[in-house]
Amino acid sequence: MKTPLVLAAALAAALASAEASGLDLPKNVSDETAACLECHRQYTPGIVYDWAQSRHAWTKPEAAFDKPAITRRISAPKPPEAFRGKVVGCFECHGQKTGTHADTFDHMGFSIHVVVTPKDCETCHPVEVSQYAQGKKANAYDNLAQNALFSQLVDTVAGGWEWKDPHLVAVRSTPESRWETCYGCHGTVVTVRGMTKVQTAMGEIEVPDLANWPNQGVGRVNPDGSKGACTSCHARHGFSIEDARHPHTCSQCHLEPDSPAWNVYRDSKHGNLYEVREAEFDWENVPWVIGRDFTVPTCAACHMSLVVDDKNTVLGQRSHDFGARLWVRIFGLPYTHPQPLSGATHTLRNTDSQPLPTTFDGAPAAQGLLSPEDQASRKVAMTKVCNGCHNRQWIEGHFRRFDVTVKETDTLVRTATALMREGWKRGVADPKNPFDEPLEHLWLETWLFYANSIRYASAMTGAPDYATFKNGWWNLNNTLKKMEAAVTREAEKR
Repeated sequence: MKTPLVLAAALAAALASAEASGLDLPKNVSDETAACLECHRQYTPGIVYDWAQSRHAWTKPEAAFDKPAITRRISAPKPPEAFRGKVVGCFECHGQKTGTHADTFDHMGFSIHVVVTPKDCETCHPVEVSQYAQGKKANAYDNLAQNALFSQLVDTVAGGWEWKDPHLVAVRSTPESRWETCYGCHGTVVTVRGMTKVQTAMGEIEVPDLANWPNQGVGRVNPDGSKGACTSCHARHGFSIEDARHPHTCSQCHLEPDSPAWNVYRDSKHGNLYEVREAEFDWENVPWVIGRDFTVPTCAACHMSLVVDDKNTVLGQRSHDFGARLWVRIFGLPYTHPQPLSGATHTLRNTDSQPLPTTFDGAPAAQGLLSPEDQASRKVAMTKVCNGCHNRQWIEGHFRRFDVTVKETDTLVRTATALMREGWKRGVADPKNPFDEPLEHLWLETWLFYANSIRYASAMTGAPDYATFKNGWWNLNNTLKKMEAAVTREAEKR
């Protein structure tokens, strides 16, 4: 480690250099962070500028405890002793808990790690990290990789084909194609292969050689064993609440055709008003006061933010388990079903012993899903947020329509499944892989694209074209007719 004298000199050099460049750096930085800034201000200035404008850079953690509990952005029961008197800088994140990180290495005399993880963030934000760990996002990698059926889907979607007369033969997807497709959002497993030498502006240095990096998927498995990437929503190195509250952040993964939340929101009345009024919002205030800080709901307002009225009456509790206000799961699987009790959905088993929450006929698993009472409780939690703007009759009418849509789309997906099974029976397709043949592609589209879009359009209100002609009822019904034609025509040929 560097001596205090050297660190003091580094701090003075960093501050003097920053002043000369016009960059206003905070003064209450640790000696270690000052040394980081000395070099990185020159070699990665974008990172330093981004951090220097953040709340972390200008707020000592203990200052949060001078505020009422409802306004705090820190959930630790007391200020972290190691950070006392200092702001949260480079070393406070990259130098924590180094003994648990497989990617820890010696860098310019400091022991640091490359990948900052939820276990590091929990020093100040333990409640948020605990909530996140319970949800589907933290388990997103495992929910693909540890589910044989979903892994088969990923391989089929991201795989290639070779022509071997007279047929195309499937070729398994490469790791790179999987990382850039499904696992780009779900996350990868980041491991340390060893150390490698790289050339930098300061000469040759030795750093960890990370496999499956970079990736900031929501269920990334980190070198310290933790799951998730807070930077999926709170982008580094500003880590702002404003970034996470903007629906554009959610649109990185939740967009058409398979998860069209962003597209439906953008075309809805809510999304239309958001585009008009976005500049008027106070994106930073905690708690988020409905009607004052924002006048139109965003993804964050409905799903995770601490939302209050002008009297600080809580309408929605803050939660980093993004399904905490959801009672029915409407996308990603053929049939709707009660939300799972655990975010680790790969552990579910339906009555046919498949790793799914429902059977191929739509019957829900006997265990692992919310009870009707728990579903009702979550629906109340969501409607309290709706009630901040809408009256009871409006809300009840909206969700009554949604309930009907859920039943109708499930019925049509059942019809599609019956057609696919008939195709299997007649030899039109092979059931060993339910995703790789033309008839099965059509079946996949009925629920992964079209039923999903209809359900989203109904749930999020006010985007009727997504329920009708834009990946909606028209496409779903038309695809059913194509499936019928494929089953009867191809069977006749045989």
